[in-house]
Amino acid sequence: MSTQKAPRRSTAKKPAAERTGVRERSAQATRDNILKAAIKIFARHGFAGGRVEQISRAARSYDRMIYYYFGSKEQLYVEVLEEVYRRMDVAERALDLDVGRPREALVEVVRFVWNYYRKNPELISLLNNENLLKGKHITKSERAQEYSSPAIAILDRILASGVAQGIFRAELNARDLYIMIASLGYFYLSNRHTLSAFLGEDMEHADALAHWERFITDSVLRVVCEGEVVASSGGIGALETAQV
Repeated sequence: MSTQKAPRRSTAKKPAAERTGVRERSAQATRDNILKAAIKIFARHGFAGGRVEQISRAARSYDRMIYYYFGSKEQLYVEVLEEVYRRMDVAERALDLDVGRPREALVEVVRFVWNYYRKNPELISLLNNENLLKGKHITKSERAQEYSSPAIAILDRILASGVAQGIFRAELNARDLYIMIASLGYFYLSNRHTLSAFLGEDMEHADALAHWERFITDSVLRVVCEGEVVASSGGIGALETAQV
C-alpha cells in the first residue's frame, strides 16, 4: 500500500495588488451589469416607471448596490443617458472615413446614423422619454456635450474638404447638417407606429426602410452639393451627378 501523501494546497496569500485587481474587476462587472439592466428598464418604462427593484432584479444584483455605485435612481438614469450617447460616439469614431472623398464620406455618415438608430431602438426610447421630461435629467450631465463634439467635428472636416474641392456649398455648417441627418432618421423611427396607422402602410417593412435610407441620403446630398443634383440610390460606389 502506497504511503505517498497527497500534495498540499499552498496556503500562501495572493499579493495585495492581485487581490485588489480581482475586487476592482468584480466591482466594475457589477456596475456594468446594473447599467445594462437600467438601459433596458428605463427604455421600456421611462424614468418614473422604471423601479430600482426591477433594475436590480434584471441585473441579478441588489437594490443597495445601485445606491452604492450610483448614489440615487436619478444619477443612475443620468448615467444611462450618458452611456447610450457614449456607445454611439464610440461606434461613430470607428468609421473609416476618407475625408478626401467628401461625398462618399458624407454618405457613410448618413447611413451610419440611420442604421445605428435602427439597430438601437433603446436609444430612441430613452431620448423620447427624456424629451417628454424637457431634458430635466440630461441637463445635469457633465459629459453629454463630450459626445456631440466629435460627431460635429467629423462633419466639419467633411464639409471643409468638400468646400475646398468645390463640391459643397460654403455657407453650410456642421451643426445644422448634424441636426438634419439626425432628425430625418430619428423622426421616422420614433414615429413609425403612428405613421403606419396614419399613412396606411407598414413603415417597418424592409422595402420602406430601404427607401427612406435612400431618401435621407439623397436629401442631405442635395442640400450640401454645390450646383448638382445628386442621386445615391446606386450605393456609395455608384454616385451619379448631373449638372443642373
